[in-house]
Amino acid sequence: MNRTLRAVLALVATLAAVLAVPGAPETAGAAAPPPGQATRYTMTAFTNSSESNMYVYESPDATGFTLLKGPAYTPPSGMIRDPSVFRHTDGNYYLTYTTRTWSALSTTIGFARSRDRVNWTFLYDYTVPISGLQRAWAPEWFVDTDGSVNVILSASVAADGEWVFKPYKLTATDPALTSWSTPVLLSGLGPNHIDTFIVKAGSVYHAFAKNETTKYIEYATASSLTGPYTFRRTGDWAGFGGYAEGPALVPLDNGGWRIYYDAYSAGKYWYSDSHDDFATWSAPTELPGLTGFVRHLTVLRETVPGGVGLPTGTTRSLRSVNHTDRYAAVRANGLGHLDPVTSSSSTAVKQSATFTVVPGLADANCYSFRDTTGRYLRHWDFRARFDDADGSAVFAGDATYCARPGTAAGSVRLESYNYPGRYVRHYNHELRVDLHQDTDLFRADSSFSAVAAWA
Repeated sequence: MNRTLRAVLALVATLAAVLAVPGAPETAGAAAPPPGQATRYTMTAFTNSSESNMYVYESPDATGFTLLKGPAYTPPSGMIRDPSVFRHTDGNYYLTYTTRTWSALSTTIGFARSRDRVNWTFLYDYTVPISGLQRAWAPEWFVDTDGSVNVILSASVAADGEWVFKPYKLTATDPALTSWSTPVLLSGLGPNHIDTFIVKAGSVYHAFAKNETTKYIEYATASSLTGPYTFRRTGDWAGFGGYAEGPALVPLDNGGWRIYYDAYSAGKYWYSDSHDDFATWSAPTELPGLTGFVRHLTVLRETVPGGVGLPTGTTRSLRSVNHTDRYAAVRANGLGHLDPVTSSSSTAVKQSATFTVVPGLADANCYSFRDTTGRYLRHWDFRARFDDADGSAVFAGDATYCARPGTAAGSVRLESYNYPGRYVRHYNHELRVDLHQDTDLFRADSSFSAVAAWA
């Protein structure tokens, strides 16, 4: 775990640590899906190479995306920008998107439908009824807690100026999503904000929008979808940098939020995470494998049947998928390594590669691993080690890992619970918790088979 962030989190966890009796913390509730279910993230994006085609990707962790189909959809008009996806109550997936290139006047937004996220059918282009409309851009789905289906779009009108954008709300007036309410201006999100993306947490609406004047993504809140919104953070408040646009947010399995955004002037795509109700954000990280290729994307999170799991309450050994004679093991100094173990190894060596799988200390639907002395696998400065539990929330997060599919049948990859996108992997036979890399080597290095315990 990063030392600087550890100091900050330790302040938050101080009370819990003081009150807790040293030893194994009680397992927490669950944000991750239960056994037999899995999280699935679907991404839709247009690309740097083409405004005519949409690509569809899938991920179990919101970090490493694999291509489902690309190109997956080309509208009859031959133009698709800023595709936004959601799943409706009818079981279908729906797209809305910008129908013209950035330099052209546009008064319509497009709609398409799919049953499987891969094969899409054009529905219609909708002429947005805003007086003096010159550009209708970046429509984003927003489903409110009352079940209403809305599209939030950025529009410029002649009276304000060709490039002055404000957000408007359209609400579907029929279940088939074929008719829409009169556009309503969202108050407070002006005078020139574009690419507005809204999420709701509790009773509060949280809006993230690009200030087209300063080129920063800014943050506002309101008690009503239509406002009035009050800006809480402006300028480079979160460290996202300037010339950033197209913010899109999605919830993570540990209860946090991830924002993706297009650093268009640098030709890169970034993400950042928040675990304190949008107050602070992690250092921006380039989206592995897709940065520089995808443009203005959205990501849909669903819980679906399937996934991989481990048998809790049992002892297992974790065999490397790409070094099948080596196993995750703890050495005398407490550090994790990938060591050779055979039937002729000593009892001490076999015990060093034997762990009890228990429900995750921070989330009971994830996992923690206890060695034969009772210590837990955790990370410190992103080095894997085994320590005695101290009863704190920080330790529980450090010692919890969520199972993702590995590269071999039945194998798992262990994603850090409090650092989503980082995985237990071996490097020079040391066990580390490293950021996902879009390479076959990294995926293999971070894949383990839970086999019969050596001891």
